[in-house]
Amino acid sequence: MEFNDQQAIYLQIADYICEQILLEQWAVEERIPSVRDLAATMEVNPNTVIRSYDFLQQRDIVYNKRGLGYFASADAPTKVRAYRKERFLEAELPDFFRTLYLLDISIEEIQQRYEAFVAETYPTT
Repeated sequence: MEFNDQQAIYLQIADYICEQILLEQWAVEERIPSVRDLAATMEVNPNTVIRSYDFLQQRDIVYNKRGLGYFASADAPTKVRAYRKERFLEAELPDFFRTLYLLDISIEEIQQRYEAFVAETYPTT
């Protein structure tokens, strides 16, 4: 995984974990990779992964079964969406709106492009 300098590494790993849960790569109520395994995969110190798991545990996205490891909580996808939605609305959306304003891009143009993106990326079956 390529890390960026804009965000703490443990938060980037937490985002990766959340994405795996949303993509259903890691099923709810199932064991997720151990601290040691994820640290090796990410090529980071195990303490960084522990910090990521603790961060997500505080948000009830994952939980620890002593002696067994970490698991995705039953409502992890819902919690992840709520957490990421709030972060997007507070941190990223104001910058997006500023860019729209500065470049004189209308909401209608954004809506058209969004609908085209969704249709192309997630076609109905």
